[in-house]
Amino acid sequence: MKTTRWTIKELQSLTTSDDGKVRREPDGIVTKVRAGKRGITVAFRYEWFAGGKKHDYSLGSWPKKTLAELRTERDLAKATVSQGIDPGAAKKAARIEAQAAIAATIAESERQAAENLTVTDLFEAWLIDGVRREDANAELRRSFAKDVLPVIGKKMIRELSKQDLLSVLRTAKKRGLNRTLVILNNDMRQMLRWAEKHKPWRGLMADGNPADLMTPKVLDDLKLLDADYNEVRDRTLSPAEVRELRDIFAKLESDYKALPKGQKYSGIRPVNQHVQCAVWICLSTLCRIGELLMSEWQHIDLEAGTWFIPAANTKGRHRKRKDNNVTLSPFARRQFEVLHKLTGATPFVFPNTKGDSHVYTKTVSKLIGDRQCRFKNRSKPLSGRQHNDTLVLAGGANGEWTPHDLRRTGSTMMQSLGVVPDIIDLCQGHVIEAPKVRGTYQHYDYAKEKAEAWHLLGERIEALLTADNVQEFRRA
Repeated sequence: MKTTRWTIKELQSLTTSDDGKVRREPDGIVTKVRAGKRGITVAFRYEWFAGGKKHDYSLGSWPKKTLAELRTERDLAKATVSQGIDPGAAKKAARIEAQAAIAATIAESERQAAENLTVTDLFEAWLIDGVRREDANAELRRSFAKDVLPVIGKKMIRELSKQDLLSVLRTAKKRGLNRTLVILNNDMRQMLRWAEKHKPWRGLMADGNPADLMTPKVLDDLKLLDADYNEVRDRTLSPAEVRELRDIFAKLESDYKALPKGQKYSGIRPVNQHVQCAVWICLSTLCRIGELLMSEWQHIDLEAGTWFIPAANTKGRHRKRKDNNVTLSPFARRQFEVLHKLTGATPFVFPNTKGDSHVYTKTVSKLIGDRQCRFKNRSKPLSGRQHNDTLVLAGGANGEWTPHDLRRTGSTMMQSLGVVPDIIDLCQGHVIEAPKVRGTYQHYDYAKEKAEAWHLLGERIEALLTADNVQEFRRA
């Protein structure tokens, strides 16, 4: 076996015929030539004797390392051996120490990252693992994006306090939306209660859940929630107000048409025909505005005068939802006929601007609310929206009205016409609670009685809108 040192020139001249050649250099380096798919390589090892046994240590290979690097590695190994330390064991220990240092660094980084988790981070985690609502959490995401995250989204959970939660409610209070405050307060409580039970959030709430300090007394003392915030709304439109609403629609249209050319876009526009039809349909069918705005032409038979409302479009828990088949009175059918001329070429009765879906289910409510701005507590008009009092009824004496109040008004009209409450509930699409045995044996759908009720209501509305004298509701 040769005991001469390798030279660069010799290494570069190696061929496959040199495969397996072993060379021992005089300074303890032993090499072996390997010819493989990746070309010619030379493995370098350092050998020494200790305790009567031969030991070796891999230095690496050429050409991955240069000759100078390989011999420097040998010098370090030799120095380590001279201290009675196995360089292989020393290298393994160094690797373990380095890995431990990396693991410690990662753990510290994760700890710091966890300590700096924000309300936005919690909200996103909660949406994924902590809450599942029927709209796939769409309304939660919208409300938090509007009222919560802009105020406290960047706040770290470990620093979150009662004052931060109050800031959210105070900011929303400025818009005069009291019911919104209740919803926001409840949703923030639910999110933080979930955080209390799950890592890493519960570890960040060492001082407790700040929502626990948001007691009714605190909210009441700060006048953040009105005393009647949880009361059921009972607004109905009187017959005089129904007539007044019809007259407002007509006057806005006539005033608009009478404007000189060039001024039509500077005054108050008339109420959109789609909105007018929606108003009269809600009143005459007792439907929810959301059910109407999600409706499709495939579910409406104008010739037969029927409207099918799928259970998926109705309100309530999934297991309690049910389809509703509405028989359209002549009055209600005429509203759909007007709409069909406007949107019949699309699948949706109220299509969005692209025509690929229905409009947002709160669109009509917002449009009607924009024309009752005295009740909105807005400092300035919203961009691209109406800002006037053209739809305020009875001079505002009875307060604001909403599309849902029309559903209540129509129900009250039916009641005054002698329709029994159970039939009114069925017309509204309510699920009537009954003993289980009744549901097992009684399957009559009261379609005839419902059709008669809708027909009576349609006649009552038409008479109301054409009569000279307006009388209040009275029980039949």
